[in-house]
Amino acid sequence: MKKKKKIISNTTIEGYCFVLPSFIFMLALIGYPLIYNIILSFKNYDVKTFKGNTSVFVGLDNYATLFSDSTFWLVMRNTLLFTIACLIVQFSIGFLFALLFHQKFKLSGPVRGLLLISYMMPMSVTALLSRNMFMTDGGVINVILQNFHLIDQPIEWLTNTKWAIRTVIIANCWVGIPFNMLLLTTGLTGISTEIYESGKVDGANSFQRFFYLTLPLLKPAIMAVLMLGFIYTFKAFDLIYIMTGGGPLNSTDVLGTYAYQLAFSQYKFSMGSAVAVVLFLCLFVVGLFYLKMTMAEEVD
Repeated sequence: MKKKKKIISNTTIEGYCFVLPSFIFMLALIGYPLIYNIILSFKNYDVKTFKGNTSVFVGLDNYATLFSDSTFWLVMRNTLLFTIACLIVQFSIGFLFALLFHQKFKLSGPVRGLLLISYMMPMSVTALLSRNMFMTDGGVINVILQNFHLIDQPIEWLTNTKWAIRTVIIANCWVGIPFNMLLLTTGLTGISTEIYESGKVDGANSFQRFFYLTLPLLKPAIMAVLMLGFIYTFKAFDLIYIMTGGGPLNSTDVLGTYAYQLAFSQYKFSMGSAVAVVLFLCLFVVGLFYLKMTMAEEVD
């Protein structure tokens, strides 16, 4: 019995030794910058104090200034609007595509592969393509709409405060829809066909099988897709920064771009760090909520 415990103990130690290098590497790349960023948010670190190395601890002053700034609340509204709109569109269309391609038909494989191209491209490439497509003068979208006589004048997709946020939502959904489709298709594939056959034997029609069999069994995959989609969208930066830079008039600014602008355009490093901390806390709370729901499902 003692020998067995010793073997288990040695195995556990060996496991920790294998994990330790990766843990140290992740701690250096993620843990240290995160802690330093939090510390920085409690100081008055800007371009003046940076040169003289005279930054001092100011407590919650940066957060008080941030929460009393109307621009911050505009940015927060933009972030929530961008995230919720993208989640609804991406999940709805991605789910429909997943249901479609789950049914095997001719050319389903090649068509699904074509849809995945936008997801496989780097986000910077997607942003540049989208920016060129939605240009006011000479952009592909305006040219097509004008050739079909759907509009008289070119639409200012990226320079109009009303259209800019809609444009970046469309561009982000172009990437997110294949991602949702891929994960949901995997979830659908994991559902046994015997369950549907049993439903047919019991007299359930197509709608009943979908609502009482497919959706409940697909719930873990749906929760994972929504959670990952929220995280990726809420912390969006490169797509918006390349397409609009947060403009016009902060109409497309989200927490990621706003933190960058404060830190590296206005050189208010501590204020930028404070915005980054708010972004982290929002995602942390959502992550805890997801873990709580997942653990509750496992208990049930």
